[in-house]
Amino acid sequence: MKPPISLSILVFLGLANTSLALKPYQIRGVEDPIYHLYLQALPSSPSTAVMGPEASSEYFNISDTIQSTNTSMFLNIGVGGSGVSYLPLSFDAASGASPWGLEGDTIITTEGSSYGRREREGDGVGGGLVCCGNGDGGEYTLTTKQQS
Repeated sequence: MKPPISLSILVFLGLANTSLALKPYQIRGVEDPIYHLYLQALPSSPSTAVMGPEASSEYFNISDTIQSTNTSMFLNIGVGGSGVSYLPLSFDAASGASPWGLEGDTIITTEGSSYGRREREGDGVGGGLVCCGNGDGGEYTLTTKQQS
């Protein structure tokens, strides 16, 4: 299995209060195998969140929600179930649990959210985002590890 992936905003926000982030940003991968691939909807399935080429990348407003300025859809974490260890990331018309936060220029799920704080598996916290195969055109779908 591939190690978890952290996502980073292309431009360092440098803001203590993420609600002040007024302009949209691209979100890109910073580790292999999604190094320099960008968050976007899968063309054949607009609710599926993938990492793909910059040419088709979307721009996002980032706070406790992540909303595409291209489509107005929100990035959400899917619902788990019995025996499910990874939850898919998806785009939906409504915001879910609003678990997102920034730690420097890295997007994490926050400690106060129902998902708990997630960043990298190597940081002693567990979780993180995981590449979960390829999409239609070489894109990588994303999941996050369900909290134990």
